[in-house]
Order: sequence, then C-alpha cells, then structure tokens
Amino acid sequence: MGKAHAVAYASVGAIFGTGLRPRLEMICASRDSSAERYRKAYGFARATADWRTLVDDRQVDAVVIATPQETHRPIAEAAFALGKPVFCEKPLGASLEDSHAMVAAAEAAGCPNMSGFNYIRTPASQFARKLIAEGAIGDVTWFRGEHTEDFLADTAAPATWRTQGAANGTMGDLAPHMINAALALIGPIDRLIAEVETVHAERPGGTVTNDDHAQMMCRFANGVMGHMYFSRIATGRKMGYAYEITGTKGAIRFDQEDQNAIWLYRMDGPAATRGFTKILTGPDHPDYLPFCQGPGHGTGYQDQIIIEARDFLRAIETGAPVWPTFRDGMEVNRIVAAALQASAQKTWVDVARI
Repeated sequence: MGKAHAVAYASVGAIFGTGLRPRLEMICASRDSSAERYRKAYGFARATADWRTLVDDRQVDAVVIATPQETHRPIAEAAFALGKPVFCEKPLGASLEDSHAMVAAAEAAGCPNMSGFNYIRTPASQFARKLIAEGAIGDVTWFRGEHTEDFLADTAAPATWRTQGAANGTMGDLAPHMINAALALIGPIDRLIAEVETVHAERPGGTVTNDDHAQMMCRFANGVMGHMYFSRIATGRKMGYAYEITGTKGAIRFDQEDQNAIWLYRMDGPAATRGFTKILTGPDHPDYLPFCQGPGHGTGYQDQIIIEARDFLRAIETGAPVWPTFRDGMEVNRIVAAALQASAQKTWVDVARI
C-alpha cells in the first residue's frame, strides 16, 4: 500500500488538476536499508526507519499511514498533536478502543482525516450509490454483500503473518471493505448475528490464530434485510468484492472481478423485454473521465487509490470533512466488534451497545 499511495500522490495533481500538488518528502520503513530502497524506487526526497522522525519533521505537512494495524494509533495521535492531517489505511485501529482514541484525537485537533476504503470508489460503485440515492430501484428491501478471495484456500500454504493476530484475519482484513460498502450503499446497521470460523487451524510452519471466513445476517436502521459473507479460503475467487441490492422498482448487481461494469434491472416496459442490463462505465460516470475518454476502456486498482488521494487533498484544502472520515472508519470497526461478539455469544447483538 505504501507503493500504491506513493504512485497516487505523484500523479493525482496531473490527473485531477488539484489545487494542492503534493510533494513526496519522506518515506518510512522498518529498516534503513529498505527505507532507502523505497525512497529511490518511489521518488521520495528522504527516508527514515523511525516513524517519529517522519511525523515530527517540519517539511512533512500531512501523513499517510500504511503500516501494520497495531501502529496506526500512536502514529495518528502523534501527527494530530502537531496539527497534521492524516490518511489511515483500513482497518482504522487494531481494536475498537484504538479507533475511538484515534477519532477523539482527530476531532480534538480539528485536523482533516480520512480512512482508506478504496474499492467503494470505483466509478461503478459510485454510480450504484447515485442510483440508490435517486430512487432508481425504488425502496431498497434487501442487500447481499461478500468479500471473498482464495489466497489461503490451499491447505498446504504455510503459516505467515496473515495467519497470526486478529487484525490480520478475515474479519480484520477483508470484512471491513464490504461492511464499508454496506454502510455506504444502504446505511447504518441496527443489529446483527454472525458466525466466525477458523477452518484450517494448522498450516505448515505453525498454528493459525485468526479466522478464515465468516457470515453475518443483519438488519439495517432503515429496515432493509441484509447478509454478508467474508472469506480468504473461497476457492476460485480472486477479488470477490460483490453485492446485490433489491428494490421495489429494480435491482443492482456488481462484482469487482468485473469492476468496470454494473448490472441494472428496471421494472418497467413490457415484461417480455425486462432483464438485467450490463452498463459499462465511461465518461458519464463518477471519476471516470480524468483517467480515460473512452467508454468501456475501464479504470483499475491504482486509479481507486488516486481518487482517494484527490479526496484527501480536497479535505486538506477546504477543511471540510470528506467521507470516509476516521469516525466512519470507526463505525466499520464497531460492526466487526459486534460480529465477533455475536459469534461468541451465538445471539443477535444491538450495534449501538458496542
């Protein structure tokens, strides 16, 4: 993610014509040698192996946190104490407690802050949000979402840092993205019940200490019924960030493995001609034209990060909050905490009590 953000801030000004043109001043890594290697590769002016040196430096005006989750809180708190804007990759904190503290620090300092959820920024998903808000599919009645991948589907895959620690499990790694999508597309979640499991408890080289997959049934505050599934062992799935939304006048389907298309059903016209229409994204869809003038040519993963960079610069320039703020990131952490509690207690949990 450090590379993705470096590329984004190096190119965002040219792509979006932003008022602020960022300079890559300093990069931090865990060792001096790797920091210097990244500095040369990504085009930073300086490098350090101490994040405190980076945060404290007077030439550093804003900070992007793309480090392990347990380091998010101290870095963010130190930056806010100096009045510096912070962009932090998801999940916001390694725990809900950390997230609360980070939100408090951001709001006390009055500094621009954003939480990193890039997938919801594709032109297709932005268009889906617009369609729902405009009532194109009527009143939403049902939501199904998933974030499924298969990078640990092979039982012979060895134990790594990904199989250790709650923050690196499916609920810490994949679930936040789809929960963020659900909150963005449908709205707040009132209550939920969940099952969280470790399917492959032993792997070559060690015991797995976090979860492989999980399912969650929920009820949104607006009455919509929902279900979500998250998995890192979903054999055959490479980027299964997908959702289906049913309304009283239509429906929407999206799958990130075909991220430049959205499927729309409208319940109008003769019954014989009704059906899902595949819409290829193009210049008429949100944040597409700055990248390409040709409909159907598509945008990619890196472009999502560039859109995020544009939004963070806008927050810094205007001083106005830009979604998703740290508080929005904390709400995702709250849903994860509620799901873990529901799984442990095998009962419905009211999210407001978490």
